[in-house]
Amino acid sequence: MAAASRTGNDRGVRILLKVGITAVALWVATVLFSGITLGDQTTGRRVLTLVGVAVIFGLVNAILKPIIKTLGCAFYVLTLGLIGLVVNALLLLLTSEVAQRLDLPFHVDGFWSAFWGAIVVGVVGWLLHLLIPEDDDD
Repeated sequence: MAAASRTGNDRGVRILLKVGITAVALWVATVLFSGITLGDQTTGRRVLTLVGVAVIFGLVNAILKPIIKTLGCAFYVLTLGLIGLVVNALLLLLTSEVAQRLDLPFHVDGFWSAFWGAIVVGVVGWLLHLLIPEDDDD
């Protein structure tokens, strides 16, 4: 029973770490690209906005990306995976739209901002994930 409880706690901590990593990666994208904005707000509100957007981005990716990859498998093969960059950009644009509908001041101006922002979010997220050791039993 204790091992099951510990595993559940570990999973919760890992989810929080992933949300934090995504929030930091999104913040880096807002710093690097003027086309990705957080709006004028206090530092605390910016952090909360980034965490909220990170949750939205995680949900959008968790729900839609597997479906898109399955349906677009041939495009992934034909483009040697480069279509994934376009998919990630479109998912970031969708995240921006959902965030705005939820009154979160996060906005991505157009495809190219989303394209480069998605690359930055992916690279920064990957670098930060290197700091978190993987579980052997997953």
